[in-house]
Amino acid sequence: MPLKSFEKHINQNFPFLKEGKLIIAISGGIDSVVLAHLCSELNLKFSLAHCNFNLRGDESNEDEAFVLELGEDLDVEVFIQNFDTEDYAKQHKVSIQMAARELRYDWFQDLAESLNFDYIVTAHHADDNLETFLINFTRGTGLNGLTGIPEVKDNIVRPLLPFSREQIEGYAKSESIKWREDSSNSSRKYLRNKLRHDVVPILKEINPQLLESFQSTISNLNDTADIVDESLSAVTKRAIVDINESGITYKVSELKKVNNPKAYLFEMFKEYGFAEWNDIVDLLDAETGKYVVSNTHKLLKHREYLILSDICHSERLVRRSFSEGGSDESFTITGFDKSVKTPIGTLTFQAVDAVTSPSKNTTFVDKDTLNFPLELRLWKKGDYFYPIGMKGKKKLSKYLKDEKLMPSEKENTWLLLSGDAVVWVIGHRADDRFKITEKTKNILKLHIES
Repeated sequence: MPLKSFEKHINQNFPFLKEGKLIIAISGGIDSVVLAHLCSELNLKFSLAHCNFNLRGDESNEDEAFVLELGEDLDVEVFIQNFDTEDYAKQHKVSIQMAARELRYDWFQDLAESLNFDYIVTAHHADDNLETFLINFTRGTGLNGLTGIPEVKDNIVRPLLPFSREQIEGYAKSESIKWREDSSNSSRKYLRNKLRHDVVPILKEINPQLLESFQSTISNLNDTADIVDESLSAVTKRAIVDINESGITYKVSELKKVNNPKAYLFEMFKEYGFAEWNDIVDLLDAETGKYVVSNTHKLLKHREYLILSDICHSERLVRRSFSEGGSDESFTITGFDKSVKTPIGTLTFQAVDAVTSPSKNTTFVDKDTLNFPLELRLWKKGDYFYPIGMKGKKKLSKYLKDEKLMPSEKENTWLLLSGDAVVWVIGHRADDRFKITEKTKNILKLHIES
């Protein structure tokens, strides 16, 4: 991979990188090190960001030291972040690989937002793309899982995707570039490594032009995906008759007009955790009141409509979807009534002598810190709070993203406010400013009952 090939690729496909402020995700491995050198040769404005996941003992610390030295050699700024990856994986009940991915990209986005970086640049290449395709293929996937790694997604850019691992290695050797070898890459413990070491070499032996053929296939699949998305968007637009804070209402007759309703229903509702697709198709002709549920959502047949809602709002949605006025987005609470009916359920206030374990629907606050009237409303862009147990404030948008809520769950998040200050992100977390302390004289228990 000559430098001129990379420069031509940047000029033709990513000219915006030449004007932007970039973060290069750097592990110390050959791919990201070569990417850093290439960007340096093109005089791009970048800094390096390295994650120390503390998974390989001294080797992890040596990678960190190598990246710091690389930053000095290239005369660029280096950011280092250490993570307790194993603890994160246990707390969030995810694999080590998924934990590392989540920690990595969340930190990159925080860096970009706080320091005004325009783009996050990663070193994924053609072989990575092939391996990702095979992983998705072996696990079972729809069309989106077979369209490969996107070259650009939001502010993440992958300029090495057209280039092979062999080309990258050739450039590194020709330029005498040093890099770090990750010992875990040789292990067959992970599926990606099994494919890389055992399966892909056989495929390349069968077809020496495998990567070129694969790139053509990916291009064709992406063209097909564009057609599917266009058709799906048109059908969805015709089918949706109402969207409110509690759910989405679809007109059954529009869904029955298409040639393959099951395919459209799958694409529309796959992100909501449903699995019984034949049952969902049967809803189109079912009686009013029939429904299918996932762990998080309910799809209900109501007359000539399907109503999608998260489970905690499903019954309320039926009452509201066909009402004339809809629901208010804000509700004022003027005093300490024992219970108050609100748009999201009955909110009760109870003076107690001691704090018990809080739950999703219950929290405790220092009564004397509240100023009336209180306001109950949906969260909106720009809202922030001070999560109890954490230092400093956090944007609601970032908090909800970290909680990994479904889109409809995010939209249906309500806040209890005292003045402009968030008291409670209802169903999630209380604000540190209203917590019970040693100085608290009056403890107030808040509970919401749907």
